[in-house]
Amino acid sequence: VGHGPHLAPGESQAERGSFTDVVLAERLRTAIHRLNPSIPADAQEDALRKVLRVASPSLTQTNRDFHRLLRDGVDVEYPRPDGSIQGDKARLIDFDDVGANDWFVVNQFTVIEGQHKRRPDVVVFVNGLPLGVIELKSAANEDTTIWSAYAQLQTYKAEVPSLLQYN
Repeated sequence: VGHGPHLAPGESQAERGSFTDVVLAERLRTAIHRLNPSIPADAQEDALRKVLRVASPSLTQTNRDFHRLLRDGVDVEYPRPDGSIQGDKARLIDFDDVGANDWFVVNQFTVIEGQHKRRPDVVVFVNGLPLGVIELKSAANEDTTIWSAYAQLQTYKAEVPSLLQYN
């Protein structure tokens, strides 16, 4: 469990270089290395780059594209000793042993995109990927409903869509 302000750029526990970064890249790099020991380091780095550049003009299409990478693995190629090219899939998640993944839950994770600054209540990272965003509402407030949380998620979708590309 982490506290978003402690992970912010410039802090001693920083895990990202900018508030625009929504993936905890070093955690993802470590997971790709651990999950794909037979794939050369350059190809592992290529897989990381592909995941970080998954964006398309449509958030829905980006979600679909990323889901395919998450489910099937990231296509990579690398040279064999004989000079031919080997194709492979770099896994991002250990689906066989989910407990072997790096689970990290962060509260108050600030994201800045363009003119917008948003701070979701809880972001769930798996291997550095923000796979879940949870918006909490006070049960003590009678005017708060599930629709309040839904509206807040819609605001995130409109103002900081990069956070929602991976979930």
